[in-house]
Amino acid sequence: MRAVLVSVLTALAALSALAQSGEPQPPAPRPLFWDDFRRGWHFYEEPEPEAPPAKAAPRATERPEPKDRRAPELIEFEQLQKRLEAYRNIAIIRPSEDNVRRYMELEAKVVRQASYFADVAQRVAWATPNLDMTLEGRPVNGRAIEVFDREQTQGRNQSVAALAATHVLFFFFRSDCPYCHAFAPTLEAFQARHGIQIVPISVDGGGLPNFPQYRRDNGISKTLQVTQVPAVFLAEPFSGKITPIGFGVLSEAQLLERIATVTAPGADALVPSATRRVSLQ
Repeated sequence: MRAVLVSVLTALAALSALAQSGEPQPPAPRPLFWDDFRRGWHFYEEPEPEAPPAKAAPRATERPEPKDRRAPELIEFEQLQKRLEAYRNIAIIRPSEDNVRRYMELEAKVVRQASYFADVAQRVAWATPNLDMTLEGRPVNGRAIEVFDREQTQGRNQSVAALAATHVLFFFFRSDCPYCHAFAPTLEAFQARHGIQIVPISVDGGGLPNFPQYRRDNGISKTLQVTQVPAVFLAEPFSGKITPIGFGVLSEAQLLERIATVTAPGADALVPSATRRVSLQ
């Protein structure tokens, strides 16, 4: 009994000393079970779990910024665009003399650079024929235009003359249509000059002075969706292929151009719905 009192007094003295010092102290270890004889020799106590070691905080690794692998000219051009846009926006919101002048100076620099590019591109085109767009299509020089038109007309005449053996032109008209009367002489002359047969088809059953021999519409105008006259279609009777050439009054030059266009290789693939297949037998 006396030993127990001595132990209690010693513990109280230690606690008092800690309270007076004010410094945190680690907790006293628990007494082993054989020191506490009141529990008896057969008392079992689970051992205290050991605290897991504190994990060290992962260090923040700085990732290097990805390197811009574009050409330096592209980077410079992008920076110039951004700077020009920024100067312009600042000048719009704050149109002071300095802001406007700064924007205009940079804009003038860009315009001069673009003009220099245009000059270099022109010189390159002059030295490289396949890059000179003035050599493709219709020329711009007056004398060259005369030669181009003459050669083109001659080629189209030969093309229509070759088509005359296998193709005809369907001419849909109405006897009371003034435009049909005005267009009929052009078609009559076109037939005489190029040899391609004109097949006049009357929608209302009446005729025209230039084409006294005509056919009455048997429903083919509805099949071809002829909603306006005069109308001209290029037809190949043997295959039943019919392609529209145009509506309204056309000149001979327009007829030549359009016939050459619709009979060019691959023309059907451009507008497949325009070409129809109709039994003409």
